[in-house]
Amino acid sequence: MWGVIEAGSGLGALGSETADESGEAGRDRRSPRGRGKLRPPLGPPLRPAPSSLPGSRGVRELRTMEPVNVRTWVEENRAAFLPPVGNKLMHQTQLNVMFVGGPNQREDFHIEEGEEVFFQLEGDMVLRVVEDGHHRDIRIREGEMLLLPARIPHSPQRFARTVGLVVERQRLSTETDGLRYYVGESTDVLYEKWFHCEDLGKQLIPIIQAFLNSKQHRTGKPDPEEPCRDTPFPLNPRAVMAPFSFQSWLDAHRGALKQGQTCNLFGNTFETEAEVHGRGQSKGRKLNVDIWIWQLEGESTVTVDGKTLKLSPQESLLVPAQTLFDWARAEGCIALSVAQDPARKRPYP
Repeated sequence: MWGVIEAGSGLGALGSETADESGEAGRDRRSPRGRGKLRPPLGPPLRPAPSSLPGSRGVRELRTMEPVNVRTWVEENRAAFLPPVGNKLMHQTQLNVMFVGGPNQREDFHIEEGEEVFFQLEGDMVLRVVEDGHHRDIRIREGEMLLLPARIPHSPQRFARTVGLVVERQRLSTETDGLRYYVGESTDVLYEKWFHCEDLGKQLIPIIQAFLNSKQHRTGKPDPEEPCRDTPFPLNPRAVMAPFSFQSWLDAHRGALKQGQTCNLFGNTFETEAEVHGRGQSKGRKLNVDIWIWQLEGESTVTVDGKTLKLSPQESLLVPAQTLFDWARAEGCIALSVAQDPARKRPYP
């Protein structure tokens, strides 16, 4: 996603070469296997949101409406993507925007009532899911994007020298998250805890520690004296979409975008509204949700309360909930907007 994609350019090219844990230097740190340099789609730099990894950091300093250069932000915060933290939030409001690195080692599966957007900027990752009763590993390659539906157990597996964007929303007061361990590759539950999520990074740590100290962890078997409670909602039987190249998607829709059309990335059956906008002008409604805008190509301006903010390639802007704004997009503009509205949640079967 670093500007117009060019051979030999991209987010990974910004960082210096570093030796990995085996002492190898100069290997392509954007790919766990050191393969060719894939290029994430589009323009310049990025910024943060909340993560589902233990130790995640939240940041609240980006509350004022000022553009954030995503690429620059990633470079300035690259150290936070390494263990033991592994990620950093750019925004932690109604919408959580975060960047996550690696490596990590996870055996737990996270279950939530909202959706998550995954976009790999540097290197590949594997999203391990339990899909309709079966374990499945989904490789999300550099430059690929995926929307994970709600209520699907998932365990992100990340590698060294990788960076990914994750977007998820704040939980409603009525919603519950779960952390679950399975018996091997079965769907038998070994251990789990359910909780209302307020700060996932902080809340996961004691749950994971409790599991590591548990009888279930020692024996690899469920403890009949500590039976699992009923799941507070049905798991989602929906199949997870195949990851897709964002750059290829953009190229396929470039004609429509040049004509000023707005194209939906994931369709209308999700609570996530991710749209790519071409030239034109629109008025932002006074919504109950945040909107995150990422300028990919060209320029646009966002005007709020008489103040006009200019967005150049790789600059992003979080428009807070309940904000009226005018968005003017110049010729050649391509910009991504993401919002997650729990009012669009589908009723459980």
